[in-house]
Amino acid sequence: MKAILTICLLVLSNTFMVIAWYGHLKFSEWKWSSKLGLISIILISWGIALFEYMFQVPANKIGFKNNGGPFTLIQLKVIQEVITLLVFAVFTLVVFKTETFRFNHVIAFILLILAVYFMFKK
Repeated sequence: MKAILTICLLVLSNTFMVIAWYGHLKFSEWKWSSKLGLISIILISWGIALFEYMFQVPANKIGFKNNGGPFTLIQLKVIQEVITLLVFAVFTLVVFKTETFRFNHVIAFILLILAVYFMFKK
């Protein structure tokens, strides 16, 4: 149960992270944002990133082996990185529609899955 909760929290965290880091690139399509300066965009992104931390910190706390969770610190980091890349890929394909999913992306995702496999292998 803690493993599933940790992964769900990491997915939520990374969703907010991707929106905070890359969502502002879509601002130019919205009229209200045309007069925003860089500082305003940074502050908006920080506001969004607050939610990232609200999910990331509990995910790490719940999932970490030394706190009774199922994952080592290295395993947590690898899981988080894989989730980050998956969330980013979906975000790019759905929100920006500027990328095409190609064979090399499939190979990259297979290699990520293998990375997770080897990270958990005893």
